[in-house]
Amino acid sequence: MIEFSVNKTRANLDVDPSTPLLWVIRDHLGLTGTKYGCGIAQCGACTVHIDGQAVRSCVAPVSRAAGKEVTTIEGLSPDLSHPLQRAWIEEDVPQSGYCQSGQLAQPLAHNAGADDRHKKYGCSEAFRREFASERHQRVLAMNSKWDRSSSSPSWREQMHS
Repeated sequence: MIEFSVNKTRANLDVDPSTPLLWVIRDHLGLTGTKYGCGIAQCGACTVHIDGQAVRSCVAPVSRAAGKEVTTIEGLSPDLSHPLQRAWIEEDVPQSGYCQSGQLAQPLAHNAGADDRHKKYGCSEAFRREFASERHQRVLAMNSKWDRSSSSPSWREQMHS
């Protein structure tokens, strides 16, 4: 049995501890926002947070989540009120839509314990290269300035200050 929280809901599952977290999230918990992309932790479509750290769930065994809090795209905000979600929508960032959950999840974790290179870019170098559009670059730049402790209702006020 593996016990952990997903989006603030306790999960206690009888699964093989080596099962990739992605498949536990999708197949056992029915949360399909986190996507399978490459299967080798490079594309980021499978990104979730474990205790606030971005993790590629396609290669992370579910045992890594034992006793911890996992946050998927569904746990970010049920009503799209999170500042990064609002910026994403207002800047009209989505393209195909398939990897949006990973693209939103990765920048959210960059300020929490990231090294200087990640703080500078707001994400991994490979992930940053995926953001070819000017809109993506604007949202990433805003994210690096976003004060997560602020209670301001305006994402623009938070991100442009």
